Amino acid sequence: QGQLVESGGGLVQSGGSLRLSCAASAIIFRVGNMGWYRQAPTPGKERELVAEISSGGRPTYADSVKGRFTLSWDNAKNTVYLQMNNVKPEDTSVYYCTSRDPLSRRPNYWGQGTQVTVSS
Repeated sequence: QGQLVESGGGLVQSGGSLRLSCAASAIIFRVGNMGWYRQAPTPGKERELVAEISSGGRPTYADSVKGRFTLSWDNAKNTVYLQMNNVKPEDTSVYYCTSRDPLSRRPNYWGQGTQVTVSS
């Protein structure tokens, strides 16, 4: 409960920017691979892994967001950020902060989700 707390969602115009934040408990931040999934409102569309800190400590991105989104983190604050630039209407989704088990690759923890809506 409350182990991943997201903030920063909202309504933004196409081409604009938005930054999401996710504060984690210390143990979750250090043990898991922190990242962001998103769930679009399109029926039947699967949840998509948007960006993640790999086990090697580098950010990885879905092709759909490469060059536009940037993942960063603050170890002292146990917080991960997703900077979203040049957003598009197809980025409209509920964004979830997650912590994935580095061995099984399964998400162990989910945030409550934050809505991002991009208007055209």
